[in-house]
Amino acid sequence: QVQLVESGGGLVQAGGSLRLSCAASRRISSIRAMGWYRQAPGKKRELVASVTGGCTTNYADSVKGRFTISRDSAKNTVYLQMNNLEAEDTAVYFCNAEDGVIVVKTYWGQGTQVTVSS
Repeated sequence: QVQLVESGGGLVQAGGSLRLSCAASRRISSIRAMGWYRQAPGKKRELVASVTGGCTTNYADSVKGRFTISRDSAKNTVYLQMNNLEAEDTAVYFCNAEDGVIVVKTYWGQGTQVTVSS
């Protein structure tokens, strides 16, 4: 089991920055992969960025060069640094964890709203 709690969302002007945090209830070094997804009104949930236990990262094309995912194992926290935000980045952002080896389970946080005003 993994509980995930996000924080750091808010309202920001276009071109601004925000940092999202996702605190996990257990050692993230033992979790297969963690990531950030987002869901805008009327759209499907989409992957924003992910990081594996081996620190391999993956980004959606729309955020490459602007967003950075990182992890702090000492704090059991994953971060999403978002720079040069655009109105199109407005969405609810969800932290995600995939755990397990043979049977992989997926866990979600409650979500945090990010609103970018143009």
